[in-house]
Amino acid sequence: MRIPAIRGIIDRRILANYRIAPEVVAKLLPPPFVPQVVNGWAIGGICLIRLKAVRPRIFPLAVGIGSENAAHRIAVEWMDHGQLKQGVYIPRRDTSSWLNTAAGGTVFPGVHHRSDFEVQESSDRVSVKMASRDGEIHLKVAGRIDSDFPASSIFGTLPNASVFFQNGSLGYSVTKTPGRFDGLELRCQNWAVENLSVDEMESSWFQDRGLFPVGSIEFDCALLMRGIDHEWHGRDDICCPATAHS
Repeated sequence: MRIPAIRGIIDRRILANYRIAPEVVAKLLPPPFVPQVVNGWAIGGICLIRLKAVRPRIFPLAVGIGSENAAHRIAVEWMDHGQLKQGVYIPRRDTSSWLNTAAGGTVFPGVHHRSDFEVQESSDRVSVKMASRDGEIHLKVAGRIDSDFPASSIFGTLPNASVFFQNGSLGYSVTKTPGRFDGLELRCQNWAVENLSVDEMESSWFQDRGLFPVGSIEFDCALLMRGIDHEWHGRDDICCPATAHS
């Protein structure tokens, strides 16, 4: 699937991140993906993004649409024609938009699940709560802007974390066809992140001990982006046998 270039505004984006034992993550990844490892840890997390003025690039700003969205992500690597590629594998997408849900896999990449969002924001605080209508996923991230990046983070500094996630701009999403993954690249015109000091972090997926045993996963850090002019560009699908690593 190759979607037309889509333009919009990232009104708010939270990247809430976990460090995870690589051998645990490897069991959750379908081929060709393997965990991208940073200082001995794999990276997984949730992207909570509110989009505004989303429309085909050739259309004027006034015709754009908006939505709240969530994506569960894992930083991955894979080989493509002999070259090592890096990006994110997206096993689950959720959205407030019926259009995104209906057009998932055609106009928008991957399967989109309809979900309800509760958002509270001020100049220095943000809280996003989400519950999927299929009952499979619920989560909450709440925190405040803080200049003190957590010393415990595997990234060490905010600039290091910023570079890592900026480089992870290419994502592959689960589709209705086993073994096929829709590709999408995010291009930001003005990349800028702030540290979000998290007060509450809940995730039914990452807290599932059947997937992530006790001791295999820890919260790492969260980043906040606001007012980012961006474009989405479709990339060639990846198609592989629908078998996971064991």
